[in-house]
Amino acid sequence: MTTGTTTMWGHFNPVKITAGVGSLDRVASIATARGRWLLVTSAGFTRRGVTARVRSMLEANGSRVLAVHDAITANPELDDLESISASFEHDPLVGIIGLGGGSVLDAAKVLAATIPHSSDRLLHRTLREGRIHRWQRTLSLVAIPTTSGTGSEVTPFATVWDSVTQKKYSVAGERIFPDECILDPALTISLPRDETLYTGLDATSHALESLWNRNRTPVSEALAIGALERIADALPRVLHDLGNCELRDRMQQASLMAGMAISHTRTAIAHSISYPLTLRFGVPHGLACSFTLDAILRRHMQALGTTGDLRRLFELISKMLGALGLPAHLSRYASEADVRGLIPEMTTPGRADNFPYPHDLAQILRESFDHSCIHVDYH
Repeated sequence: MTTGTTTMWGHFNPVKITAGVGSLDRVASIATARGRWLLVTSAGFTRRGVTARVRSMLEANGSRVLAVHDAITANPELDDLESISASFEHDPLVGIIGLGGGSVLDAAKVLAATIPHSSDRLLHRTLREGRIHRWQRTLSLVAIPTTSGTGSEVTPFATVWDSVTQKKYSVAGERIFPDECILDPALTISLPRDETLYTGLDATSHALESLWNRNRTPVSEALAIGALERIADALPRVLHDLGNCELRDRMQQASLMAGMAISHTRTAIAHSISYPLTLRFGVPHGLACSFTLDAILRRHMQALGTTGDLRRLFELISKMLGALGLPAHLSRYASEADVRGLIPEMTTPGRADNFPYPHDLAQILRESFDHSCIHVDYH
C-alpha cells in the first residue's frame, strides 16, 4: 500500500531510543542532569524492587537525588494529576523518569509539563474550560515502558481522563515528546496474560489505525506495517509463553513502531468508538479499541483492493483477532446492549474523521459482535 498522494508530507520524532535486554542499567547515563529527579511509577514496581534499583543507579555518584511518586493508577484522572503537580510545585526538580505502562508514562508527560506551572491549574483551564494553551516542558523527561502497547514513550501526546465531565482529553504538542526512552524487554516479563493481550491489542490498533487514516505518509505506513509483522508473529506466541524475552522484545519493537506511526497520524474510528466504553464501563483501553478492528479491517481491505504480501499480512491479523474471542472479553465489562447504547458518544472529533471511508457505527458494532462465535482459548 502507498499513500497515493501528491500532497506534501513530513515526519518528526525527536526521542532518543536505547533498547535491549539490560538497557535499564543505562538509566544513570541517560538521566544525566545533576540535581533532583522525580520517578513516576506504580506501587508494584516499588514492591518488586525496581524503584530501589533505579534509585541505586541514579544516586551512585552523589550528583543526583531521587524523589518517588509511586501511586499512579490506570487511566490517570485530571484532578489527581493536578493534585500531584501541586505537591511538587516547590520541589527543585531537574527531570522526571516515567517507569510503567501507558498510564504511568502519560502521567509523567503531563507532570513534566504542569509541575513548573501547577499554580495555574493548566489542566482545568485548558482541558475543561477550553482555554488556548501551547504546552511547554522545561524538565528533562525519560520514559521507560513496562508494557508493549501504547507507544507513549515516542508520542507527543498524553491521555487525561475526567470522570467529572465524562470526557477523555489529550495533552499534545511537540514539547510533550520525551527526551529519551529506554526499552528493556526484561521489564515486561512479569506482565500477566490479560495485560499482555490488551496492551498488544492496543499496539495492533495503533498500527491499523495509522493505515486507515487521512494523515498517513510513506513513513507512517512503513512503521505500521513493520509493527503488524511483528505482532502477527509474536503476540499469539507470547500468550502461550509469557516468559519468552525474545517475543517480549518483538512486542516492544511493535509498540514503539506503532507509536511512532500514530505520532504523525493520530488514531481513528476504532479509538473513537473506544473512549465511552472505558469512561462508562471501565473497559481496558486495549480491549475497547480493538474489538471492532476486524470489522473495520475488512472495510479497509475492500476499499483498497489490497493484494500481495500486504493482503496476506492483513489476513493474518484478521485471523488472529477473530481467534481471540474479543466480544467474550468485552462481555466481562459490558453487554452488547450497553455498548450499542453508547453509539451517540462514539464520534470523537479529531479521531473519527481521520477514517477515510463512509461508515455506520451500528453496522460496525453488529459485525463485531457477530464474531463472538469465533473463539480460540489461548490458555
